[in-house]
Amino acid sequence: MDVFGSFALILAFVCAVYAFCGGIAAILTRHPLLVKSTRQAGIAVCGLIFVSTLSLVYLFLTDNFSVAYVAGHSNRDLATFFKVAALWSGQEGSLLFWSFLLAVYVVSVLIAYRNKNGELMPYVGVILAGVQLFFLTISNFVASPFKSLGVVNAAGAMDLVAPRDGNGLRAVLQYVEMVIHPPNLYSGYTGFTIPFAFALAALLARYPGEKWIHLTRKWTMIAWCFQTMGILLGAHWAYAVLGWGGYWGWDPVENASLLPWLTGTAFLHSVMMQEKRGMMKVWNVWLVFLTFMLCVLGTLLTRSGVVSSVHSFAQSSIGNWFVGFLALVIVVCLAAYFKNRDYLKSENQLDSMVSRESSFLFNNLVLLVACVAVLSGTLFPVFSEWFTGNRISVGAPFFNKVNVPLGLLLMLLTGVGPLLAWRKTSPESLKRNFRGPAIAGLAGGFIAFAFGFREFYSLVCLTLCVFVAATILQEFYRGAKVVRVRSGASWLASCVDLTLRNTRRYGGYIVHFGMVMIFIGLAGQAINREVEKEMPVGSTLSIGGYDLLLQSMDQKQEKNYVAERMIVEVMKNQKPVMLLYPERRNFPAGEESGTMVAIYSTLREDLYVVYAGTTDGVPTMHVFINPLVKWVWWGGMVVVMGTLVALLPNRAAVVVLARKEVPAGAGEVAGLRPASVTLREAGK
Repeated sequence: MDVFGSFALILAFVCAVYAFCGGIAAILTRHPLLVKSTRQAGIAVCGLIFVSTLSLVYLFLTDNFSVAYVAGHSNRDLATFFKVAALWSGQEGSLLFWSFLLAVYVVSVLIAYRNKNGELMPYVGVILAGVQLFFLTISNFVASPFKSLGVVNAAGAMDLVAPRDGNGLRAVLQYVEMVIHPPNLYSGYTGFTIPFAFALAALLARYPGEKWIHLTRKWTMIAWCFQTMGILLGAHWAYAVLGWGGYWGWDPVENASLLPWLTGTAFLHSVMMQEKRGMMKVWNVWLVFLTFMLCVLGTLLTRSGVVSSVHSFAQSSIGNWFVGFLALVIVVCLAAYFKNRDYLKSENQLDSMVSRESSFLFNNLVLLVACVAVLSGTLFPVFSEWFTGNRISVGAPFFNKVNVPLGLLLMLLTGVGPLLAWRKTSPESLKRNFRGPAIAGLAGGFIAFAFGFREFYSLVCLTLCVFVAATILQEFYRGAKVVRVRSGASWLASCVDLTLRNTRRYGGYIVHFGMVMIFIGLAGQAINREVEKEMPVGSTLSIGGYDLLLQSMDQKQEKNYVAERMIVEVMKNQKPVMLLYPERRNFPAGEESGTMVAIYSTLREDLYVVYAGTTDGVPTMHVFINPLVKWVWWGGMVVVMGTLVALLPNRAAVVVLARKEVPAGAGEVAGLRPASVTLREAGK
């Protein structure tokens, strides 16, 4: 099966070469048969990548330890779903998995638009084939996942060997989140290739109008949604597994995932200005280009070892390939822009600083400044080593000092934007729209102060969160009120109807409400508390109104690890709450250990208990009180739900004739009665 998978991967490379070179020839000659054959070659590339990936999964499931990658990342006792997750646990497999996810997007695009946009799709096909060709080159000739283990015999020939068992999966990866976090994050990274391909193709082909924007918006939202889920799942994994009490530490690989999310968010907002006013065309094209480049950069940081991270792979020369590819992408984008920049002239100018256009512009500027700040802080150790010979790292204090004010400004703009009109907002409209949300925000700030929030940024954050939430609710109320008057439906049904009539707008409001919830959770970090204490059995630790009694210690033997557990009784106000079981796990196969945090979670706070090890045989317990953390996870789910709503097509309004009873003889003509005309939604 390893030979079969390797052959499929080589054949995919050959087909990608044809799809790329033949696609260029098809653009130059406009020959319809050549266009069709290169499209079929692109689809074949995707099919062969699927076959190769499934072959590697089969090797994991059958414990074929003659393959070096399988032996290095799995063992016989590993659970089946972790064997599947081992596919992306190392350098070689994760790159093949990247190609697999990209192939899913590519084949979807090639099939969905096979008979549409004939002037644009040959360019799109060539660009997608070029990206696939790069990753297939890596997987075939630089970091193949199908290399066999072997030793040189006395005759100088190579003998294949198959160990009885493998090294096992890394301890920190043997958790449920790591089965679903990387696929989501990689789906975000690879998904941004699609809007990049359409933007570059439209620029090269000088494709008329804004149609490429309409074609790519949904693909961008899909990629952005996956990126969001990947970031949140990674944060939850760090929170539940690493045992340091937090979920975001400004780790370089965490930052790498955040960078394209920031620029992708900026694009999803600024694209509305191009659709409605024909503005910011250059800005939008370069936002798409930059987002794709940051995805490549994130992959470089994760796989080159150029920065230290708990998430990154070992030091590797593979980074040079990504540097070369990134340089090539930059050159191609610059060349396409300078050749066709007249195609991107704006049709309108900004009419007023007090308008929705200006709010989108400031929103973009804040997101880009945050992106630059995160990028510069992440790469600062690399630059400092280049120029001074010493690697100097910047930590969380730098990132927090820069990004917390930017985040608050972004939250303010999130609330201000919907209250402003396009082109220009009158003073009367400003007063009318801002009065309610502003009063609600100030009231929320006073309530937060009364409940003990004294830290400046947390207090401002909660005030702004209430302001933005009030803005969103006001928008739903005004729209639902109109629907309710016309249809007589309930408030809930009117809100649903309103949302389905304009899914993009109101789905966006749901996303914003989810971000409000996340920011509420972030505000709680300022009042975290922690205690660490040696805990003989029978002793008690007190923190934040909780009393934690260590009742006993025990061990449990699982198939792939041995867990040593604390059995902790949690009491509050002298009343039992629950039992918690923080544990440390030892994995014999990889000679590693890991933690499993025990958490008692409410909307108000998390009681976060870590078994921190032993000192002279005495167990140590590390306990945190983390306020409002649950709001982060619930807010993330609301963000994803809002994105899914925004992806739905609008419900089209149709005219339906409905009979209505009228008094006898009133308006009757030749025995006919007038029918009332009622506006209803299609499919209702």
